Amino acid sequence: MINTRRGEQLGWKFGWLGSFIWVAVLSGVFFWQGKWLESASGVLLSITAIAAIHKFAPWHYPTQPYWKLMLAPYSLMGASIVWAIWVFGGITANDFNAWSLLSLLPLLIPFGTLSRRTWVDGEPPSHLIK
Repeated sequence: MINTRRGEQLGWKFGWLGSFIWVAVLSGVFFWQGKWLESASGVLLSITAIAAIHKFAPWHYPTQPYWKLMLAPYSLMGASIVWAIWVFGGITANDFNAWSLLSLLPLLIPFGTLSRRTWVDGEPPSHLIK
């Protein structure tokens, strides 16, 4: 059978990769600056994110709700935010406060919009496939 959902698969992969590319770029900058611990931890975070994006792809678990599959990448996104705060000197150095968290709320929109949808919800009816 021909995969008719290649665009959705690419959207999942490249969408999440785009969400983590800044960690890899900053890791390269820190490597160039000689900040080895910051660089190595960013590379480790990037590699872990790539593995989670692949491992928890919805076509690997077609009956699992999207919100469950997104927990791993979202957790790593949270870890990358903590990593960024750490590598730039901590909360006090960045004027970070509780109001700064409001800017992160749009990141949670997919949890509401996708809610209980699964990969199989997007499959065409079997009688249409020839």
